Amino acid sequence: MNNNNSQSTLSCSSLPESNSSPAPISPSTASGRIGEVERVTKETNVWVKINLDGTGVANSTTSIPFLDHMLDQLASHGLVDVHVKATGDIHIDDHHTNEDVALALGTALLQSLGDRRGINRFGDFSAPLDEALVHVSLDLSGRPHLSYDLNIPTARVGTYDTQLVEHFFQSLVNTSGMTLHIRQLAGKNSHHIIEATFKAFARALRQAIEYDPRRLGTIPSSKGVLSRS
Repeated sequence: MNNNNSQSTLSCSSLPESNSSPAPISPSTASGRIGEVERVTKETNVWVKINLDGTGVANSTTSIPFLDHMLDQLASHGLVDVHVKATGDIHIDDHHTNEDVALALGTALLQSLGDRRGINRFGDFSAPLDEALVHVSLDLSGRPHLSYDLNIPTARVGTYDTQLVEHFFQSLVNTSGMTLHIRQLAGKNSHHIIEATFKAFARALRQAIEYDPRRLGTIPSSKGVLSRS
């Protein structure tokens, strides 16, 4: 949804321009890598705070129960602290709230990553959930791209429109600058397919944001910079 007529507030740190002065390869403070974003439009009011060096604390209230459940999976399996508070025009449908939560979450991720010195950058994981199996591969490249291949058999899980799964990840990709590939390898139950997707994404993200001790705090790019292009 294009919110050109809406006013929004997004905060995001700039990306680096050089590969000089390597930073420590692990968090130097107990606070960790934190991103905090408030997005306010005529349709929604969203606040997101994440800590990439957290312990999996989840506290999400979006008024969309299934989305809250999926954000809990992201926190638990990614070991990322995720705090989300969102209100929106869900009397119409869940579209705008789902979208703006993902946009704010992607912006908070971009902010918390900083210059990305010393991280693995790439993540790859396949998550099973009963009969479902979903593979996720991602690159914190600074270049937004989504390749999405899920075959969700029902239109809804509870009250949640399953079309919004793709829209959630597209919005997240757009603001985080992530390259993300999602492939369903097996599955017949809609809930299982979507939950396996969020679990696989969480574990792939966890791999990507963790520090590589051999990199010695350098930026994981042969160009010496990771920027949106």
